[in-house]
Parts: sequence; C-alpha cells; structure tokens
Amino acid sequence: MQQPKVKNISGSEGKSLIANLQAGLKNDNLYVENRIVKASEVCSIPTRSGYEQAIISGGEVVNWVGKNYGHLPNLHFFGEMESRLLGADINVLTRSFNRKNRSFSADYILADDSFHIDMKVGKKSDIVRPMISLANGYDGSTKIQGRFGFYRVVCQNGLHVLTSEIGFSTRHTGNIMTVVVPQIDTLIQKFMNNEFYELKRKFQVLAETPIENLKDYVRLTCADLGIFKFEKSEENEEASSNACLVMETITKECRSLDVKPSLWHGYNGFNSVLHNKLRKGFNASFDLDAKLFDYNYELASN
Repeated sequence: MQQPKVKNISGSEGKSLIANLQAGLKNDNLYVENRIVKASEVCSIPTRSGYEQAIISGGEVVNWVGKNYGHLPNLHFFGEMESRLLGADINVLTRSFNRKNRSFSADYILADDSFHIDMKVGKKSDIVRPMISLANGYDGSTKIQGRFGFYRVVCQNGLHVLTSEIGFSTRHTGNIMTVVVPQIDTLIQKFMNNEFYELKRKFQVLAETPIENLKDYVRLTCADLGIFKFEKSEENEEASSNACLVMETITKECRSLDVKPSLWHGYNGFNSVLHNKLRKGFNASFDLDAKLFDYNYELASN
C-alpha cells in the first residue's frame, strides 16, 4: 500500500509557512517493506522457544520474536494517524525519522495560526506550534507511543514536554496488529482547552528567567540530570563537545533573537543536542526531554 498523504495548507499564510518550514523538515521513509515470517523461512538452524518468528524490514532480519507476537506495521500506525488527520481536515506539516529500518518516529505539526504560541522573548518572534509525536519500532527497542508536543520554528526543535500520552487500543489479526486511533479532532480540542495554555504560561516563565552565568548553568544541569558529562574526562575539566555545543547553540539563538540567555534558551539548547546528536531511543529521548523541561521550570520557580 502507498503512504497516505496528509493535507497541506493553502492560501497566502499556508504558502508562507511551507516556504519557511518545509525545506528544513527531515522526512525519512516510514513505509519500508516489512513482514513477519516463520524462523524456518530465514534460518535452517532450529530456534528455541520465544524465537519462532522473524521480523524482516527493508530486506533484513531486525528482530526474533515468539509465535504469539503481534507485529504492528507502520502503515497501520502512522498511516492510520495520517488518515485521521486528513479526514478531520486538520492542516499539518510532517517530519519523520527512520533509524536503520528498525525504529521510527513522526511529528505532525499543527500548522493553523489558531494553534501557535508567539513567545515574548524580545523584539523578534519565537514561534512554537503544537505537534503530535508518534514512535514505533520493529526491533524491540521502541514501544508504541503517541503524545502531544511542540515544534519550535526558530531552531526546528521538537519539544516533548507533556506527560499526558495519546491512548491507543489495538486489534490482532493473526500476528498482525492494527491500532485504533481516537477521534483526533476531539483529542486536539481537549489538548487546546487544557495543557496548551498551561504550557504556554510555563514557556513564558522560562523566557523571563535569565541565565546569569551560561557555563555554570550548563555544568549544573549536566551534573543534576546526567544527560551527558560536562567535563571531557576525569583528568580534563574543560567542557566536553556536547557541553560546548549546548553553549554555542544558546549563544547563537540569543544572538539571532537579539536577547540575553534565559532558561527558555537553556532548555532548548539541551533539547537540540538531545534529539539531534545523542540519538538515544525515541522513547528515552521523549522522557528525557520532559525531565529536562521540568528541571528548568523548577529552577525558574525557585
């Protein structure tokens, strides 16, 4: 089956948004050929209990699973979400990630102007748009997950700061699973009426809390959260490459926005390194992102 197509926005606002955003959005193929087969079809050696089947993705075996394992093809997950968005006439931009045909993630950025947050961080706009983030995997490293998050236009970051997840129910047809996606327009409306405005307030609190010493802030965050080491090594106390990248990202963004560093920029600097360089599993990245946001908000509240 072919990949579903999500509705693009039209009109002058739509064309402007697409021109500014779409070129920078990464879009990997989520719909690689995949199937679940008996182990005997790919291996002449007998397999023990729990390894009776193989999951093949992109022409390679990516996982060995039991005879009762339910395989969820991306078309039955991402494809179902895209069909629901299209059916609800919701305007979105998409970006997707495929890691070696084994684990996958997709963000559906809500593109209508009624959804966006225009952050007050100086004379220039720092626009943040809500998005729906999904993750799925064929190799056992990624659990099925869906949640609301935010997409920050200035740095093209995905912000996964919400703790509430989208609930899915599943159906089995033999070894193949399908996901029942809730009524998407109802989910979005509930989100807009509740978490959206509370998160907007918290974003603004971070933006209004300055970072007095950038190096000390990065050192403290590294020590408290353990996302990565601040120092290069135990023998070398100079900033590691990841710590330097966070500081460079914050400095560059503040220069482009003509503002001084705040905890909003600090959170986004770590967020950028977390998602673009560290390449942890999608579930782990989502959870660390939320933890990072809560940590910065706690700093702002003290």
